[in-house]
Amino acid sequence: MKQELINELRKIAGDEAVFEQEPMSRHTTFRVGGPADLLVKPEGKMIPLLRKVCEEYGVPCQIIGNGSNLLVGDGGIRGVVIAMTPDRGRVTIKGNQIVAGAGMLLPQVASKAAEHGLTGMEFAAGIPGSMGGAMVMNAGAYGGEMKHIVEAVTVVDQRGQQMELSAEEMEFGYRTSCVLREGYLVTEVRMNLEPGNRDEIRNKMQEFNQMRRTKQPLEYPSAGSTFKRPEGYYAGKLIMDAGMRGYSLGGAQVSEKHCGFVINKGGATARDIRQLIQKISEEVEKKFGIPLEPEVKMVGEFE
Repeated sequence: MKQELINELRKIAGDEAVFEQEPMSRHTTFRVGGPADLLVKPEGKMIPLLRKVCEEYGVPCQIIGNGSNLLVGDGGIRGVVIAMTPDRGRVTIKGNQIVAGAGMLLPQVASKAAEHGLTGMEFAAGIPGSMGGAMVMNAGAYGGEMKHIVEAVTVVDQRGQQMELSAEEMEFGYRTSCVLREGYLVTEVRMNLEPGNRDEIRNKMQEFNQMRRTKQPLEYPSAGSTFKRPEGYYAGKLIMDAGMRGYSLGGAQVSEKHCGFVINKGGATARDIRQLIQKISEEVEKKFGIPLEPEVKMVGEFE
């Protein structure tokens, strides 16, 4: 990595915000992953300039939120990683409208909405992702999806240009949007909710969170649901019916509590997890003829 680029990034974000050879295991919920050449934790307003500088130096640049949907290879990530951390986020509320920085975690924003008696975001109270990541994947749970409440999203393109996209322009689908395809970086999200009863909102959030604790292996590192839901089926049931419950490769295991989750049982490598994901897909397709598509995004060098 060129020292000139490192110096430029430090001028923009500050010396304390730039990390060389930063282990990505510290920044993903799987708790695995090799080092990023450079990792930057900036203020949201700095992102367009940071991306522009990376473009000028011809260095690849990608953004992460809470790392809750990522599997980073054991070889790490070449180039620059911009980490939109929760403490760099922001939330403003005016009437029924909420504006949140991309680094804010979904539970934090859902809690703020509840404090102001705004309903519509209860489904997100237990999703361990960031607002930016939620836009990439159109995060959802318990019948709710981000596309139902988003009004507009501010993004930065690969040339460092900032623009605002309407909900329609975001092209939200099942666990997808235009953000990943176009290589956009999300910086801010504007949502419209509805007035509601604070107690009822909080009760619903508690109910959803209790359901998560009961049904999901939250005691182990994971990236949430490992596979997208095949049309007409449930990935977890297919995996269980394929005889994969509790199946392990190295430190990676199919959760015994919920077969839709691959967990880091202890000491797993990214290679273990990736190979287990591949093995699950092969077994389910062999037995049922149904392809499973990973919901987890795999980045970096695996071999």
